[in-house]
Amino acid sequence: MFLRLRDVRFIRYVLASVGALAVDMGCFLALLATGMWAAGASALAYGAGIVAHWLLSSRTVFVGNVALRGGRRTRQKALFVMSALVGLALTISIVWAGDASGIDPRLAKLVAIAVSFAATWLLRSKIVFR
Repeated sequence: MFLRLRDVRFIRYVLASVGALAVDMGCFLALLATGMWAAGASALAYGAGIVAHWLLSSRTVFVGNVALRGGRRTRQKALFVMSALVGLALTISIVWAGDASGIDPRLAKLVAIAVSFAATWLLRSKIVFR
């Protein structure tokens, strides 16, 4: 039973990530279309995705593990932002390295998405919402 609940939570996390990714990629592509530097566009877009992910994760994925208020809630939000910053650093680094190597920034962004997803899932499921 416990494993089944964990599987459902992971599926919900994947779906929340898809929603946040839609926000992230939409912003990224729009900013690229304006001629913005690829790494800068990935940073701003990722920030928009962070906000979307907090809203989706705290309301649909980790519902039973979200602190209601006070210091615990503030700590949890801070840890969530820290996990997002890890994902952001990975994303910027991967997109920058790909772009600097002559790789299409959109392809580099796809690689960054996979790496960032794995890192933030581990941090959020093991530390932020435990």
